[in-house]
Amino acid sequence: MNASFLSRLLKKPLALVAILWLLFVVLCAIAPTLISHLDPLDQDLLAVKQWPSSEHGLGTDLLGRDIVARLAHGSLPTLLGTLQALLVAALLSITLGVSAGYFRGAWDKWVTQYVNLMMSMPFIVTALAVLMVFGRSMMSAMVTFGVLASAGSIRMVRSVTLGVREELYIEAARISGLSDFAIMTRHVLPRIVGPVVVSLSLFAAASVTTQTGIAFLGLGVVPPAPTWGGMIYDAAASINDFPWMLVPSGMAVAFTILAFGLLGDALSDTAVETWTRGGAKKMATNTALEANTSKASSSAVLAMHHVTIQTTGLEPKVLVNNISFELRAGETLGIVGESGSGKTLTSLSLLGLLPSGVEMTRGEATVMLNGTQQRIALTDTPQLARLRGKTVGMIFQEPMAALDPCFTVGHHLTEVIRAHSKVSSSEAKAQALALLAQVHILDVEDIYKRYPHQISGGMAQRVGIARALALKPAILLADEPTTALDVTVQAEILELIRELSKSHNMAVVLVTHDWGVVADICDRALVLYKGDKMEEASVIDLFERPQTAYTQALLKANPHNVKAGDRLPTIADVMKEVLT
Repeated sequence: MNASFLSRLLKKPLALVAILWLLFVVLCAIAPTLISHLDPLDQDLLAVKQWPSSEHGLGTDLLGRDIVARLAHGSLPTLLGTLQALLVAALLSITLGVSAGYFRGAWDKWVTQYVNLMMSMPFIVTALAVLMVFGRSMMSAMVTFGVLASAGSIRMVRSVTLGVREELYIEAARISGLSDFAIMTRHVLPRIVGPVVVSLSLFAAASVTTQTGIAFLGLGVVPPAPTWGGMIYDAAASINDFPWMLVPSGMAVAFTILAFGLLGDALSDTAVETWTRGGAKKMATNTALEANTSKASSSAVLAMHHVTIQTTGLEPKVLVNNISFELRAGETLGIVGESGSGKTLTSLSLLGLLPSGVEMTRGEATVMLNGTQQRIALTDTPQLARLRGKTVGMIFQEPMAALDPCFTVGHHLTEVIRAHSKVSSSEAKAQALALLAQVHILDVEDIYKRYPHQISGGMAQRVGIARALALKPAILLADEPTTALDVTVQAEILELIRELSKSHNMAVVLVTHDWGVVADICDRALVLYKGDKMEEASVIDLFERPQTAYTQALLKANPHNVKAGDRLPTIADVMKEVLT
């Protein structure tokens, strides 16, 4: 918990009151003699059931024992039991919930069955049975309660994790080469911290109630040792003739339950404010850098062989059918086709990141690694994972969605740098600032400190490109990187990709449906139709001498070639015309 987080938390009045109360309870637990010098077990039968006085601040109970002393000494078992249950529940709910939601598959099914089993068992009855078996050990009862009652929290954490794992920035983190553990701890957990904290705070409140209830029954802590539940039991016995006894113990329990709830809500709000607080007033602008037009190498850095992808299930459907192509250093290949033609699936197959519901059935990739050609099966996901970040980088269609809103621009860059190289935080920052400058961002210090929502879409795409370049990959995959941007920014991003490809001698695979983009930036183009390869040629040959009817139809359906007011021909129209 850093200083800025704590300062924002303490500015919330209800949070401050809750913290002060819980600190007071902790003080009572660890140093009860500071609250009252009286012995909680001393009886004075001449001073039973007294109202608050100067000698007894909250009065006495039915045996003349001081209520303040008993409340102070009784706070320890309550706090200890709550803490034991809370730690067990937090450990189980976070580890099982996050891992089940993130990995899914067989592990998710196992965790779901475990949750269903735990929720079917009566918490309190089971805890009481454990008390009997383990000699009235309160710790055993509260740990058991933590295990059983954590099922609801596990289900909640799994649910929110399922939503977060589908975010594009999680995919970007995988492509950057981060391990699953790093992604779960650095990107998933911070995003779900709000609901997790609220759930655990409510669990802590329930634990207070459970511990008090067990003590009320005279189990766990053996009377006459003071407990809040035991004091409520004594008060219940005298409710008709001296109801005051219920007020101090009842209010202590109620205030503690309320404090946990208020604190959890405040912690959740403050965590959200951490990554949504307003940015600086100063705005950054773009500039142009001189391009280093180093000559491209003629050696192939990537060759995809027989890429075949199909849906899973009883009746699989082929989505990408036997696609092959090569890519040389410094060359840009455009993959063109209608929506659903298999463009994105083909590019993602190189990273082993196909979406759920589809699978790679056949295919290999030959990749230049450390100066030698290495052949990798596209079904070998662990091998493909090693390519992410260092060999293959990727930029996405939605720049904002590819950045984690919980973290600053600087964190996105330094995280990738430090995940792959042993450098200090200052060295990582220097490299990150250099990357931001490399993608034509002015005032890099200011942008470095900003959160994704504090920058424009074009600026976010530049940050995404900088992250993809952090490890100097030989191959860059760009999945329609300009679709979500306005026309002016589109031209800037395309120019930037072209410049970086030449200056870094980097091969680029550009997924697009825009012929204008193909003509502007690509050296060669690959045309796909319903997962089949129609043709592959240089951009000049493809525009001037298309070999297939589909390519001709695709070119004629280009809206740039139609006069204003004329009907835009569809691919089906042109195909019919060409074939007849």
